[in-house]
Amino acid sequence: MPTAAADADGSGAHPRFAEALRALGLDEVLARTRRFPEATRTAAEAAAAIGCGLSQICKSLVFAADGVPVLVLMDGGSRVDVERVREELGAGKVTRADAGVVREATGYAIGGVPPFGHRTRTRVLADRSLLAHDMVWAAAGTPYTVFPIEPKELLAHSGATLVDVRERTA
Repeated sequence: MPTAAADADGSGAHPRFAEALRALGLDEVLARTRRFPEATRTAAEAAAAIGCGLSQICKSLVFAADGVPVLVLMDGGSRVDVERVREELGAGKVTRADAGVVREATGYAIGGVPPFGHRTRTRVLADRSLLAHDMVWAAAGTPYTVFPIEPKELLAHSGATLVDVRERTA
């Protein structure tokens, strides 16, 4: 449930994420945040609601690399190659983080995790595929809100390392 502070700006963004945007001087991004009556939990749901291509959605996925949370930003039309993430991080084992780890590390529930503005500082990897677009859409902290951002701005604000971790198709 949004707080009065989030309702005051009308964005519907999660209060923590709205605060992070303001702290970064990104009030214009907050103003462009969109709230939908139906959930935008999945990339397909978000793309359909927005009316954009699936690859223009930025998924924020949390993995555990040797038990340590790491955020991977991936375009909505692709899957993460966990082995490539493992190699990139030099980790022994990489697995998808469970819902409790995601909430603990980020402060958000799966389906609404934004690319930055998290409860804790985690390592961030961003797949190069996101740079194929002038604008991408990412979750704004709830399963009903998204915001548009230029990929290079997304990388800068999330502190991401640009990598190639997309699953290759045969």
